[in-house]
Amino acid sequence: MRRLIPFILIVLVLAGCGSSKKQLERGNYDAAIEKAVKQLRRDKSDRKQIAVLEEAYRIANEQDNERVRFLKMEGKPDSWDEIYQTFRRLNDRQSLVRTVTPLMDGSRPVEFTYTDYMPEMVAAKKKAADFYYAHGVELMKSNLKESYRQAYYEFARAKNYVGDYEGIDNKILDARTKGMSRVFVVLQNKSILKFPKDFEDDLLALDLPNLNSEWVEYHTQNLDPNIQYDYIVNVNVKNIMVSPDQTMQRDSLAKKEIPDGFTYVLDKKGNVMKDSLGNDIKQKKFKTVQCALVETLQRKSCVIEGDIEVIQMNPNRLLKKDPIGAQSNFENISSRAIGDLQALSPQQLERTKTQILPFPSDIEMVIRCSESLKQAIRGSMQNNRRYIL
Repeated sequence: MRRLIPFILIVLVLAGCGSSKKQLERGNYDAAIEKAVKQLRRDKSDRKQIAVLEEAYRIANEQDNERVRFLKMEGKPDSWDEIYQTFRRLNDRQSLVRTVTPLMDGSRPVEFTYTDYMPEMVAAKKKAADFYYAHGVELMKSNLKESYRQAYYEFARAKNYVGDYEGIDNKILDARTKGMSRVFVVLQNKSILKFPKDFEDDLLALDLPNLNSEWVEYHTQNLDPNIQYDYIVNVNVKNIMVSPDQTMQRDSLAKKEIPDGFTYVLDKKGNVMKDSLGNDIKQKKFKTVQCALVETLQRKSCVIEGDIEVIQMNPNRLLKKDPIGAQSNFENISSRAIGDLQALSPQQLERTKTQILPFPSDIEMVIRCSESLKQAIRGSMQNNRRYIL
């Protein structure tokens, strides 16, 4: 019970901290209004909640109206969005309070004067849209990607507020097109081997949607010669080392004793001995068998080395350079048996079922590297995204 009492006290304290009166005392007037309205929906005669609601509503409205007066007197064109948002807050607050009116504080009717904020909201919204549109037009003159991107957001806000500016969709598209950074990823084979086209395409089969962001898009094919790329990512394959075909043999000899019939046990006189039941006593006979196991080990390996360069085009400079690499291995063990197979263990016997395989060609070894090389390319691309803005 003693443990339960502190827990109950904590709950009561936390509940009190979130009450409408506490919110009012802290100056969180809209929070106080929401809590008071919630309580009044349950009990419209709760005089404490009515008092909190009246006080919080009065102060919140006074503060918002004073802020609107100040912003209008200041006369800055970029203030109209805040003016609109403030009128919207006044309207939403009024609508919330009207969900519990009329109210009676004992015998006193509680009055909340209704104000039509719609004309002010519409006017402020239009002026805010005009500012965003004009600001977007001005930003488009700077020829900077950051400005184009900001202009895109300004035009989008203007359309969201009003939506009837002539050519606004074209301006949004133009700002987005000019604000986009484009990256061209190209494979540069600087090795002595020539890659098949399918192999090159497979290496650059990157997860582009995962690399793309709001303002950066990656290309692995230059489908439009008019596109001006802002960044070039060179995937440079520099060295390809393919080992020669290697074949090694190793011999081993397996021996085992196996049953080979039986012989009768004789007494000193040369007669067959009998057991207690009168049966002939027999003794197992063994023989040693052996088998030579000739194992052929085939090996071949391929190592690819290169790097990835992230290059900014304007101004032209190298931003990052990362090494990449991949390796593939071919290995085959085959065995043949000479002698009595009974001498072999089950594992050795299983290996005799394998056979010598033809060695893969050099280009096949390179193609086998593709998956690990792709992973290296993708990892480097992901790690270097922060350099591309």
